[in-house]
Amino acid sequence: MVIAWVLVALIAPWITPYPPDAVHVRQRLLPPSAMHWLGTDVLGRDVFSRLLYGSRLSLLAGFSVVLLGAAIGSTVGIVAAWAKGFWDEVLMRLTDLVLCFPPIILALAIAAALGIGTTSTILAMLVVWWPKFARLGRALALVQRSQEYVEAATVLGLKPIRILARHILPNTLGPLAVLITLDLGNAILTFAGLSFLGLGVVPPTAEWGSMVAEGRELVEQWWVAAFPGFAILTVVVGFNFCGDGLRDWLDPKTRSR
Repeated sequence: MVIAWVLVALIAPWITPYPPDAVHVRQRLLPPSAMHWLGTDVLGRDVFSRLLYGSRLSLLAGFSVVLLGAAIGSTVGIVAAWAKGFWDEVLMRLTDLVLCFPPIILALAIAAALGIGTTSTILAMLVVWWPKFARLGRALALVQRSQEYVEAATVLGLKPIRILARHILPNTLGPLAVLITLDLGNAILTFAGLSFLGLGVVPPTAEWGSMVAEGRELVEQWWVAAFPGFAILTVVVGFNFCGDGLRDWLDPKTRSR
């Protein structure tokens, strides 16, 4: 399912039957039919076309937040584990400070301060996304630092940067990859939630959270909110399954069963 959505996002401009922002007031709130497979919204825009285009922005935001957060957070955590002492305390206390706040509330406050827009929302999410990777990166680096091969590399006089890049980092990629995969669905859900509250994309940009918000009061025209909501559900569940599968594959005990 996840791979299917990624492919849809890549080829959306070539498979959508209508432009996502094309307004046809006379065709507003039409139910699903052969002409409009998923119906139309309050402005007569084709829900199917907007759903496909919305996948591009939702997936891009999720991947951007998680990958950048993983890069920043794991770097901070690994450096803190290697430096120890003063810098370890400073970096970890900064991490704890961000973790003290509920992520969605802090992201909401930052997004509101930065203003409405996709870039602002991604930056707001990035601020609250890196600490979990910093914690995991530090824990993994501390385990690797106590290994004999790291001590041998230190005795041989290798520079700390080379030890971190060539020895410690590659041995932490497995658990980090699992967390990244599991977190992608959470990031997409959070971005959709912020868009639902009006802090994500600028109208008329197609995005799943904003599409759900547009149809939240249309009880009889259920298709306006139901289909983008179902898309969010499938992507979140799909990434969770992928993360669980990757974790089991990387675990030798589970893989040998």
